[in-house]
Amino acid sequence: MSGIEAVDGPAASPLLTAAGNISGTYDVVVAGSGAAGLVAAIRAAGAGLRVLVAEKAPLLGGTTAAGGGVMWAPNNHLARQAGYRDSHEDGVAYLTEAAGHVLTREEVEWYVRTAPRAVAYLDNETRLSLTPIARPDYHMEWSGAADGGRGLDNDAFDPSGYPGLAEAIRPSSYFPLLTMTERDQLNGRAADPELLSRRAATGVRTMGGALVASLLASALDRGVEIAVSAPVEDLGRDGGKWAVALGGAAAGRTVSAAAVVLASGGFEWNPRLRQAFLPFPVTPISAPSNEGDGLELGLKAGAAVADMTAIWGVPVISEAAHEYDGVRSGRMGNVEMTLPGSITVNAAGKRFVNEALNYHDACRVFASVDPLTGRQQNNPAWLVFDAAYLAKYPVAGSAAGSPAAWMTAADSLEELAGKVGIDPAGLTATVARFNAGASEGMDPEFHRGATPQDRFLGDAANTPNPCLAPLATAPFYAVRISAGVLGTSGGLDTDFNGRVLDRHRQPIPGLYAAGNVSAGVFRNNYPGGGATLGSAITRAFAVGEHIATHL
Repeated sequence: MSGIEAVDGPAASPLLTAAGNISGTYDVVVAGSGAAGLVAAIRAAGAGLRVLVAEKAPLLGGTTAAGGGVMWAPNNHLARQAGYRDSHEDGVAYLTEAAGHVLTREEVEWYVRTAPRAVAYLDNETRLSLTPIARPDYHMEWSGAADGGRGLDNDAFDPSGYPGLAEAIRPSSYFPLLTMTERDQLNGRAADPELLSRRAATGVRTMGGALVASLLASALDRGVEIAVSAPVEDLGRDGGKWAVALGGAAAGRTVSAAAVVLASGGFEWNPRLRQAFLPFPVTPISAPSNEGDGLELGLKAGAAVADMTAIWGVPVISEAAHEYDGVRSGRMGNVEMTLPGSITVNAAGKRFVNEALNYHDACRVFASVDPLTGRQQNNPAWLVFDAAYLAKYPVAGSAAGSPAAWMTAADSLEELAGKVGIDPAGLTATVARFNAGASEGMDPEFHRGATPQDRFLGDAANTPNPCLAPLATAPFYAVRISAGVLGTSGGLDTDFNGRVLDRHRQPIPGLYAAGNVSAGVFRNNYPGGGATLGSAITRAFAVGEHIATHL
């Protein structure tokens, strides 16, 4: 065993279960240790069931630990306690506007009813500490939209009660050790280095890392066993139960379980599956262990799939040679696109989207196809900004005021365009047109900064529009930006209880799925910040609840 003890949980429970100590029988085996897997495990273990969480990677947390950690949950009690106004009816009205074209009324009602129940359970029964944030829904013009409270941030989590816990969780791919609330208050500027240093020294985790850490602590409190480097490699029925074959450090070990929960993430890091199902090339910025293992195990077991072309899309900057788990990755570029003094253009030098649009919907436009050529006309694109912008804001982790080696710089827009392959005449005309409106705080072409959701990630100190400023101060800079994914969101078809369905839409006995291994709740729509984890956690809560009452 690891010898790492949970001080504030069951004193006799080790943090990690070594491969040689994995039992031959459990009530439930969960594949994956992101939020979906851990929520399902906690809810099942709370009913007295014996649960094993088998994680493929050597570190815990999956894409949840790598990301921002916000959950979107309409009409949750924490928002009401914080003074935000919301209701079940408003949640239904808004989600109907956001996804009613692909979701049935029953599906909309299920989510708006179940998500607040999941939040209440996590708040009352686990170590999570959640704070509603003032982030508006992505479409305030729609019926039922809320100006804050539906996004739930994770308070900073101190894992000192569980020595070794911080080291067992994968690091963020690039987010600083700030809560999302703290990050939102920076107006695009760099964080306090002393605060970051203190948190790093004490092992404090934030954002998705705090979510995973608090869920892991809660799982340990309930006696959940957790193994790393132990991928589920095969599934088969054996006498009414599942025979779960493990690999990696646990190679050769087969576990019997009454129920299996697939929560192993999407398939965005599997080139073969990407080519088979996704409609355009993408740059993933999630945990590189997401290679579709659970999806293929479900298919082998007879599962049906849904929404296989769907993604959680985001514009990505990967010029900085950013690596995660030793492979080339990237960083979300939506904040850089939103801040004043930048524009995003295609190879023709033309803007093609409101740069402050939410990242999922903006990513759709990157993939637009030119009907004359049949090629994507906006992927890749370039973030173009001037020296005044660089003096104030970090770009993809660079230091504000210091141009990075991977930025292309030039003393004129024409020269800059020639260096990166943008049409010079197109770029200069676009900047002239943009500057004329930006100097007055207006964007006649795309109306950037005209809505509360646009302005939220802008610079409040920049008036009259926190998203607009002219590009006027040489030198000018360009950074390549392209369509990316936080994860795929199509996968195994499930019912409201997270039971995996076969091609006849009948539940496969004892097989469940939650998170990006399953088809997302919103079917390729993104109603608000935190929709990815909202989908994952809500379905995982339903999975755990069903297992707890039916096993």
